[in-house]
Amino acid sequence: MPIFRFGRAWRGAALVAGLLALSGCSMFSSNDDRYEPTPLTEYAPGMSVRSVWSTSIGSGSGLGFVPAVVGDAVYAATPNGSVAKIELASGRVVWKASADTKLSAGAGSDGTTTVVASPLGQVIAFDDTGKVKWKAQATSDVSIAPVVGYGAVVVRSGDYRIQAFNIETGERLWSLQRPGPALALRSNAQMVMAEGLVITGLPGGKLLAINVGSGNVQWEGTVATPRGASDLERLTDVVGAPRIAGSLLCAVAYQGRIVCFDVTQGGRPLWAKDFSSASGMVLDNQFAYAPDQHGVVNAFALDSGTNVWKQAGLKNRQLTSPAVLGQAVAVGDLDGYVHFLSRSDGRLLARLSVGGGAIVSPLQTTPQGVLVQNGNGDLVLIGTN
Repeated sequence: MPIFRFGRAWRGAALVAGLLALSGCSMFSSNDDRYEPTPLTEYAPGMSVRSVWSTSIGSGSGLGFVPAVVGDAVYAATPNGSVAKIELASGRVVWKASADTKLSAGAGSDGTTTVVASPLGQVIAFDDTGKVKWKAQATSDVSIAPVVGYGAVVVRSGDYRIQAFNIETGERLWSLQRPGPALALRSNAQMVMAEGLVITGLPGGKLLAINVGSGNVQWEGTVATPRGASDLERLTDVVGAPRIAGSLLCAVAYQGRIVCFDVTQGGRPLWAKDFSSASGMVLDNQFAYAPDQHGVVNAFALDSGTNVWKQAGLKNRQLTSPAVLGQAVAVGDLDGYVHFLSRSDGRLLARLSVGGGAIVSPLQTTPQGVLVQNGNGDLVLIGTN
């Protein structure tokens, strides 16, 4: 089931009401198996995968933790305050540092400056030897991994503010706030940087492209429009990372749509389909792949939005945002398994346990294989034989 968070003005009575509304998902679980995870079944192997390396960097996991792959290195963090740089090819720890506080999000990096954030909104930057470079304060809690580049560190805080800090000094450069709904989804939302822009989805279904240097909004698109009478029915958040493929910018929302915008046509939608995901999507040069909110993995044609295939064999297994490896698309699940599905027809090709319980961090495609941050905080690189 999705996890929800409330705007500050609604914490208290609204929190109680929301929890009561959500309790229907489990209150009658003994008589209703609609939400039970689908048991794993036998399959005819179609590819061979293996763990190339596994490295412990700290302990714990969380929705705000996403390894950053920059060149031949990985930068990652864990909730207990550990921050590390790891060699991508071997898993060797290049340096490891402590933030001296619990963390709620990380890591963002450009290969020179690596940034994490705390539940109280403290933003902490490290240089590329693992020494603290500066500390700054966001306006509220940060639960989305920072992004770093173009001379700035950008964070998105729980009060719906997007803030930029000077990469060298930590001085605040600009702050942008959009009105937010009373209720928002706690998910693996991510920001991306490209062409001098920071691209971010927002609760309420909007997608923004913001100039990193000035904080000016360069473009705004609608991924989904809130509908319904209650806050729960109107919950429509962009989830996962916005994805770019050639001239396309694509995104997906919970209780909304999956959309691809054509940036050569002023950012107008090329296609849009009603869809609901709680985790996110990934693209290759032909398809967009996304698990729906129930864990049914879908593939859509990039040029038209046609639903090419569906795979329901992982239903209710609380799937992560996917990643591409060779001819497969990979997703992690609640039991620490990574499943590999055929990109052409969705059939199950391989399965590998990485341990550590539920995988909540999105899987990352790298030149060496698929990178997983498991429930224990370990990093695991999966490759093909």
